[in-house]
Amino acid sequence: MNTLFNNYLNTFKGLSKEVWWLALITLINRAGTMVIPFLSLYLTEDLQFTLGNVGTIMMCFGLGSVAGSWLGGKLTDTIGYYKVMVRSLVSTGILFIALQFLNTFYALCLGIFLVMLVADMFRPAMFVALSAYSKPENKTRSVTLIRLAINLGFSAGPAVGGLIITTLGYSGLFWIDGITCILATVVLFMVLNPKKSTVLDNIIVANPDSAYKDKAFTIFLIAMFLFGVIFLQYFSTMPIYYREVHILSELEIGLLLGANGFIIFLLEMPLIKWLENSRFSKTELMLFGAILTAASFIILNITTWSGILIVGMFLMTIGEMIAFPFSNAFAMERAKKGNQGEYMALYSIAFSMAHIFGHKAGMQMVDGWGFDNTWYMITIIGGFCVLLLMILKSHLSTKKNLKAEIKNIKS
Repeated sequence: MNTLFNNYLNTFKGLSKEVWWLALITLINRAGTMVIPFLSLYLTEDLQFTLGNVGTIMMCFGLGSVAGSWLGGKLTDTIGYYKVMVRSLVSTGILFIALQFLNTFYALCLGIFLVMLVADMFRPAMFVALSAYSKPENKTRSVTLIRLAINLGFSAGPAVGGLIITTLGYSGLFWIDGITCILATVVLFMVLNPKKSTVLDNIIVANPDSAYKDKAFTIFLIAMFLFGVIFLQYFSTMPIYYREVHILSELEIGLLLGANGFIIFLLEMPLIKWLENSRFSKTELMLFGAILTAASFIILNITTWSGILIVGMFLMTIGEMIAFPFSNAFAMERAKKGNQGEYMALYSIAFSMAHIFGHKAGMQMVDGWGFDNTWYMITIIGGFCVLLLMILKSHLSTKKNLKAEIKNIKS
């Protein structure tokens, strides 16, 4: 047991102290956004908005996320990742505190949009910082550490948020949300100041390529959008399926969804370290992750046995653990040829767009076609994702072979 534990700890070795600080800042920031899971409840119960109004406000949430990711990428390429992260965090803290004082429909639409605009400027800047503070051979594991921080933050946030609402009400939630963002800024200022931190992979491109003209990256982004759409069903339509079809209690649903975070915390870093040393390319690993995630839906139609839900959750979790870190590493690697902020912004936007369309599309399919047909359709969408990743693999192989031929001719 001691050997197993030591081997687990060894998977975290070699990462720079800046990456560890970045993970802590991300943990504070993600745990601090505890208002997000309770937003729909706050709007319906405290402010008495209709479900239609709540849907519109949540759409503003998604639009703000898209705009923020794009703007964050632009600013990262212009003024640098450090300034963007500092300004994003402190502004998000102030806006979260101010959000509690808005109580009309249009004011909240604008307020939520601005909060997400400013908050999601952080993401592309953080990815570029992560790339700068990681050695090339450690980038995928660095991404995995950040994912662990995000998962821990999302796990702790709702639990703490529920406690705060019970004791201090929604007003206390907004105050603590804002203060944690500002605290994250203080940590960032103290430990990741460019004058104090060590850059391990400083990439300067004299004539950067535009991410918008990168054919391989465009194929990759569409595939990631489709992957996001199918993955997000586990946090929108799937809990309803658990409740209505398999008659699970809230506790059982919570345990099943919680198993996802627990498995990620326990296995993702060792799994990624092992796969990094395998003969498979990042594209092949993303392909495998997408296949597992798509398979987690189709197996639900095989049997009415409730145990299949555990199998589905396990397949999705393994698929997620493989697809997300290697897709992120692929994007960071691709970004070396152009404006890093622009590349990482588009990567973030792909998932923001999935948030805008994925939840609504899943709900409408369930409402119109029922769960079984929805799972067939989600699997087909997963099939298109897999097909695009196969095309990407072929495109990259062809390009690599062409470069090798040109090099041979020149020599």
